[in-house]
Amino acid sequence: MTAVVILFWISLAGLVWTHAGYPLFASLLARALPRRVGTADVEPSVAVIVTAYNEEPVIARRIENLLALDYPQEKLQIIVTSDASTDRTEEIALSYPGVHVVTNPKGGKVAAQDRAVRQTDSEIVAFTDANATWAPDALRNLVRAFADPDVAYVTGRLNLTDASGDNKEGVYWRFEVQLRAYESMFGSVTGGNGSIYALRRSDYVEVDPRFGHDLSLPYLMVQRGRRAVYESAANAYEQPTASNETEYRRKVRMFEHCWLIVLRGRMLRRLGLVYGVEIVSHRLLRYGSGILHVVLLATSIALVTRGLIYQVVLGGQVLVLLAALAGVGLARYYALVTWATNVALFNYLRRGVPASWEPVRE
Repeated sequence: MTAVVILFWISLAGLVWTHAGYPLFASLLARALPRRVGTADVEPSVAVIVTAYNEEPVIARRIENLLALDYPQEKLQIIVTSDASTDRTEEIALSYPGVHVVTNPKGGKVAAQDRAVRQTDSEIVAFTDANATWAPDALRNLVRAFADPDVAYVTGRLNLTDASGDNKEGVYWRFEVQLRAYESMFGSVTGGNGSIYALRRSDYVEVDPRFGHDLSLPYLMVQRGRRAVYESAANAYEQPTASNETEYRRKVRMFEHCWLIVLRGRMLRRLGLVYGVEIVSHRLLRYGSGILHVVLLATSIALVTRGLIYQVVLGGQVLVLLAALAGVGLARYYALVTWATNVALFNYLRRGVPASWEPVRE
């Protein structure tokens, strides 16, 4: 029974730390030990790379949005890199003068990005999704941090518009964005987002095409002695999926790639103490939260007659599960996304992770 008690406390501590303790710790550290980023109104040459797979309904709007950016046109290159699109995505992109289109064999998002980067010599390579929209000053604000020679990677602020259904991703995302801001204030972020981020061309590294940039590039920059920071003034906008169930399917796909990086990406090497704590707290424990919840539920049941604490913890878990089954928004979102980490791990161990996938569309 001693082993069961130990597992109970380890799982409970891990969940409390990753969801509450670490965010509080990060906010305190950001205020106590700020590490400033030297920003300035610089205008380096930039290649904005839009990765597209069958984006016919939105690609024209995306290009027009980028052409309207408040940035010197002579220093801006727009590249649409198509992952073997079978619709009119490439045809529409080619209809815009000055827009460069890269046609790729089917190989996934990262492979398409790599090939586009090889075809540019701009000082900065910036990336975005075809379904995103940038504020007019987004690029200008995104590159300001590159005035600091220590900065290699900058991620902007993704704003999720209100979902048309019951998806509560927006609530979680506001919490996540604030946590990234704290991490950037005292060191480096542990993750980016595909809607808006940029690197110095000289710092760009080609990773395993199954990895994805959002999780792999920040820690790789830190391993190379560089910084990966967050710029809240560089705003991008996307509409989330409509339902918690659709978001669950999207999260399963995303977490499969996260587990691959965690288990095969050597992400704990040469990080330093502070960033190592960030990675363990924000990434490893977060992705392992589904396992921790299963262990906590099983040990709570086994120990329910042993004391009040076990009864309270078990009761809390049962209430959340009942609320999720009843369709209560936040409870259902949390339960589905947490369970998605387990399903993703099972999928990864069973069949691996493909480099390409069919995006979740509605």
